Amino acid sequence: MLVFRSVKTLFSELSYANAFYFLIFPVGFLFERIIRFSEVSVQSSSLKIIIPASRVIGQVSGEMTAVEKVEEQLAGLRIARRCEPSEEPAYLLDIHSSRAAQPGSSRLVAVSCSDESLRVYDGETLRSLRRYRGPAGGLSGVRFAHTCDSLVFSACSHGKVKCWDVRSDTQKPVQVFSGYPSNVFISFDVSCGDIVVCAGTEKVEKDAFLVFWDARGITDCASAAKEPLGVYSESHNDDITKICFHPVEPNLLVSGSTDGLVNVFDINKDNEDDALISTCNSDSSVSSLGWSGEDYKQVYCVTHDEGFCWWDMAQLDTEEPITLLHVLDVRESVCAENHGLHYLVGGLYHEKAGKLFLIGGTFTGDIHLISCSTDGLSLVGTLCGGHSATVRSFCWSPSDESLLTGGEDAQLLLWKPGAVERSLTKKASLKISSSVQKRVRVHSTSLKSKKK
Repeated sequence: MLVFRSVKTLFSELSYANAFYFLIFPVGFLFERIIRFSEVSVQSSSLKIIIPASRVIGQVSGEMTAVEKVEEQLAGLRIARRCEPSEEPAYLLDIHSSRAAQPGSSRLVAVSCSDESLRVYDGETLRSLRRYRGPAGGLSGVRFAHTCDSLVFSACSHGKVKCWDVRSDTQKPVQVFSGYPSNVFISFDVSCGDIVVCAGTEKVEKDAFLVFWDARGITDCASAAKEPLGVYSESHNDDITKICFHPVEPNLLVSGSTDGLVNVFDINKDNEDDALISTCNSDSSVSSLGWSGEDYKQVYCVTHDEGFCWWDMAQLDTEEPITLLHVLDVRESVCAENHGLHYLVGGLYHEKAGKLFLIGGTFTGDIHLISCSTDGLSLVGTLCGGHSATVRSFCWSPSDESLLTGGEDAQLLLWKPGAVERSLTKKASLKISSSVQKRVRVHSTSLKSKKK
């Protein structure tokens, strides 16, 4: 095992005022309502929205709760924009948006595609701005910097994480984070405050690695390649498919793998053993994960066979169980009459409502919005008439409460509450193979859990 030089050194070099710690004040709810759902179809000549109609039992007042308002708003999303058809269509596998540099200014949207390219769009008009390709390997995943909205990252299959400045016309990255010769990166993330970059590798022989770099200085557009701080090599024994830093605490990281394990780390510790806070077993190959709940103390994951797991890290030091919900197959748990649920894309934590949602859909392009609670899952609404094939990626913008979606029909769509689209030309599904589909392997049930 390579010794990891503690990221604690990085944080100690930061002043307390710049340590990027924030207070989250969750929305409190005084009342609960019991909702029973039926289905209402609202259809125009070009777009159909399926909205669950709620019957409130034991309603305390005439006003809707914050959660109900958010659920109604999500179910009422409409298509506001579509990107122009590309001359080289591809699956849209990952989407991320920048934070607007100034109030009222347009954000940027970056998309990782199955043709191993990265495309950048104007976030309001969806006009294409830039396109990047990896010269010696495909690009996988996409993230904007937190402190500079013009810097965008992507991991390369040949063992590098690259950072481009979209203000420049050149294909040359402004920063390259180099891994070790055997590394093939398939996942990565950037910590809040842009302090640390972490990438996950495919399994090589018997090892899969989490590789770390010091990310400070990217806003200075340094050109020299950065070498790793070190690696974690003992916590996963198969491809590391997903990595996600905590939204407000730069030292917390969660990783998921095809070995079924979801690991939570405090990278401020001196070594890998001490850094591993918890290991949770999803019992299947992890496809997506993230943070949720009050102060983001909960972790959830979605699996490649459409399972869902949800854990509460706040219970680690108590006698209470940490598992909030474990659904082996969400397709059998959620009722989506006349539409069906064929797959899950990922999770969306709505901070304003303090509510976790799942995004799923059908092979014909319908998008299901699913509400999560410790009692189970329920359908909030279905967005129809947008995509014509499987939806592979999405990005939620809390600032304007809009949703971006990308699919196997090569379409990038912007959904907003109550929006009206000028044109609704639907594209045919693309019959091309995705690099992600080629990479997913049958999950092994031989799993080991290290901790609670």
